[in-house]
Amino acid sequence: MVDTSWSVKDKIVLVTGATNGIGKVTALRLAEQGAHVVIVSRSAQKCAAVSDEIRAQSGNLKVEWIAADLATLAGVEEAAAEFRARHQQLHVLINNAGGVFADRIETVDGYEMTFALNHLSYFRLTQLLRDLLLASAPARIVNVSSDAHYGGAMNFDDLMGARKYSSWGAYSQSKLANVLFTYALARQLEGAGVTANALHPGFVATGFGRNNGGLMGMVMPLAQLFAIKPDKGAETSVFLAASPTVAGVSGKYFANCKPKASSRASYDVAAQDRLWAISEELVQRAAAPVTASAAA
Repeated sequence: MVDTSWSVKDKIVLVTGATNGIGKVTALRLAEQGAHVVIVSRSAQKCAAVSDEIRAQSGNLKVEWIAADLATLAGVEEAAAEFRARHQQLHVLINNAGGVFADRIETVDGYEMTFALNHLSYFRLTQLLRDLLLASAPARIVNVSSDAHYGGAMNFDDLMGARKYSSWGAYSQSKLANVLFTYALARQLEGAGVTANALHPGFVATGFGRNNGGLMGMVMPLAQLFAIKPDKGAETSVFLAASPTVAGVSGKYFANCKPKASSRASYDVAAQDRLWAISEELVQRAAAPVTASAAA
């Protein structure tokens, strides 16, 4: 039976990548429904401006921001620590931040940018806030993936594309990682009152991909002439965060506000567990202090 008592009003919602595109619209729509919204993005200036805009448009003054670079694990740690300093509850976590990069870039942690931003930020932020979600149950985790994951494959022998890099290959792998992570997380949280679902927002007309130069920088604006608007792209994120009809629904992949089958590869439990173990190792390695002997 559907739990019709669920409402996002007065619930604390954290949305990453929320200063443009579907993240911004998602934050606005949830603020309009009375949620206490906290947005996270890299630029403090943009965060402040977008928060003001959302307050003005929604009439909801309960909109906060945290500036953090989620492509770095230190940035993820900072965002989580700042959130915890302000709040003892978290009812909805929407992992939305992401990007695609024409050239291979390494983060300060030494990890390939696409994998770090699109997957490790989801994984680590959820880890760091998991106890708050459990304490706030019923609660929801919403991971923005993409139908690009259907063409993705986990190259466990070269996750960072050090030997061979393709921007689309790295992106589709990261989106598959989002789904694998979601399914593993849902299994772990079964019976705890916290749901985890992934979604495809559609091909959305945003600033996505325009950070790149060269051919990709030219192609993306042209391709987005045929894309849907951010309002439409945010619908499934808002639905999974706010709708009472999905109360208790977990471990699913959604598009157009409906569950659909994800790729065959995404249901591989061994791959889900392998990715989880590797992700734990990567975030712990980056967080480990450098000893005197190691530095020598």
